[in-house]
Amino acid sequence: MNKYILNIILISFSFLAFGQQLTLNGVYQGDNLYVMNPFSSSGVGFCIQEVRVNDKVSTDEIASSAFEIDLSQYNLKKGDAVKIVIKHKQGCNPKILNPNVIQTKSTFRATKIVVGRDKILRWTTTGETGSLDFIIEQYRWNKWVKLGKVKGKGGNKTNQYTFKIIPHSGQNKFRVKQIDHSKKARYSQDAVYRSMLPQVSFEYKKSNNEIKFSSLTMYEIYNGFGNIVLKGTGESVNVQKLKAGNYYLNYDNKMDAFKKK
Repeated sequence: MNKYILNIILISFSFLAFGQQLTLNGVYQGDNLYVMNPFSSSGVGFCIQEVRVNDKVSTDEIASSAFEIDLSQYNLKKGDAVKIVIKHKQGCNPKILNPNVIQTKSTFRATKIVVGRDKILRWTTTGETGSLDFIIEQYRWNKWVKLGKVKGKGGNKTNQYTFKIIPHSGQNKFRVKQIDHSKKARYSQDAVYRSMLPQVSFEYKKSNNEIKFSSLTMYEIYNGFGNIVLKGTGESVNVQKLKAGNYYLNYDNKMDAFKKK
C-alpha cells in the first residue's frame, strides 16, 4: 500500500481486484469537496467508479470530468468525523482539489483560564470543532516560552484541561494556543498569577563547572552569538562541556551573564 500524507489528512491508495481506492479522513467543517475526474487509462469512461461518505454511497453525479461531493446531505455537524472513499480504475488518478476543507481548524474559545494555589493551570474551552494540541506558554525573559502541550479533545462541546506549571517569582503570565493547517496561531487570553516565591539567585562555581541556583528554576544559556546551548529546569546545571567564553543566562524572571574560563 502506498501512502501519501497531505498536511494532517491521510490519503491512502489501496490496490483492489477491480482497481484502486483513495481514502480521505478528516473533520466536517461545513464545506464540500471538489474532485477532478480524468478519463480512464483505456480512454473509455471516467476514472472514478464509486464514492462513499462514512460508508454511504454518494448520490452525486460522478460521470463527469469534475464534480462536487456534497457533504451537507449526510446530516453532519461541524466537528463530526468524515471518511471519504473513492473507488477508481487502475492506471488513472483522481485528484481532490480542496482537501484542506476537511482539515481540523482551530476554532476554540477559552471561556476560563486561571492558575490555582496548587500551581496548576486550568482552562475551559468551547467550540473545538476538531482535536488539536494546546501549546502552553509562559511569558518570561521578554518573550513567550513553550512549557509543554496537551492534546485537545475536540467534539464541539465544553472541555476542561489542566497543566502543572513552575512559576517564577513575582507576577507570571500564561496562555494556551493552537496552530492548525493554516500555520496561524489562535490564542487564549492571559492567565495572571502572582507568586510569593523569593527571587532566585545563582553562583557560578568554577571548581566544578557548575551553576548553582538558590532554588528550582527554569533556565536558558546562550553563547556570544545568541545561540541557545543549554536549557532545562533544575537547581543546578553543569557547564563543563561549554567552551571558554562569555555566556548569557536566563533564569527565574531574570537575565544575567557569566564567563567560563
